[in-house]
Amino acid sequence: MDNEASSSNAQALDMLVAMLRREHGNAVNAILYYGSCLRSNNPFDGIVDVYLITDSYRAIYRSRVRAFLNWFLPPNVFYKELDVGNRILRVKYNVLSDNSLRRGLSSKRIHSYFWGRFCQPMHILWARDEDARRYVGACLQQAVKTFLERVLPRAPATGEVGDLWTQGLALSYAAELRSEAPDRPRELVDYALDHYVAVTTTAAPSLRYSMTVERAGETACYTATVSDSSRMLSRGGWMLRRALGKVLSMARLLKALLTFEGGLDYVAWKLERHSGQSIEIPDRVRRHPLIFIWPLLWKLYRCGVIR
Repeated sequence: MDNEASSSNAQALDMLVAMLRREHGNAVNAILYYGSCLRSNNPFDGIVDVYLITDSYRAIYRSRVRAFLNWFLPPNVFYKELDVGNRILRVKYNVLSDNSLRRGLSSKRIHSYFWGRFCQPMHILWARDEDARRYVGACLQQAVKTFLERVLPRAPATGEVGDLWTQGLALSYAAELRSEAPDRPRELVDYALDHYVAVTTTAAPSLRYSMTVERAGETACYTATVSDSSRMLSRGGWMLRRALGKVLSMARLLKALLTFEGGLDYVAWKLERHSGQSIEIPDRVRRHPLIFIWPLLWKLYRCGVIR
């Protein structure tokens, strides 16, 4: 990437941070950057995905209903467009409180929605102070720990770290309604293999299972000791996770119809981007989404666009 493009990208992200801080003021604790634009190092390559971390939902919203929905089933999602020179920066930001983040990444939280995301590469775009930065850093470490403790009982006792994470992300994706192709987890791991090896090595000593990570040339391998009873319980846990995840995915979709302006168009764009199939939103779905979204979802599921 040349210096001019790099400067433009940095300016765009600075403008994004300024916009979020201007709109939400002192309620913003930290802003985390993740997703495809982070991987490509180009915020104009699709839609920028960020998490806005806050102390309190009531400090973010005037509406008590939106604050309640964000607390009850986090996160709430919003879409913005910013003019950056002669280009448009498209942004999707998720609002999440400190408490929701901590609970979502805990080893006590059964579903993978949060720890399956926050264990992947994330960049702290902005933090209010060093305490906020350390808090977020500790949360990201906890996400890795929870992920590994959930995945190791479903993985071979020995193998390559890249294969471990590929299997884990595939399990996590299967616990939601997702549009990604089956080889997507492998692509994500191969793209950031150094990250996954590093965080696994750091987390290994603190896991409930005995785990070691060693390098053999350019390959990082792991060895883990997991009891048969833990493996049996894990199979049931992932079955429950898959069933629960489908319900939670539908609930988040319905909530988005109430709280996410332009949500239908964003979902269609996301599905098209990952599945390669054109998605058309019928007029009746736009007029009455809570009534007519169901036949459309069933059609997309039958066609394999969502799984």
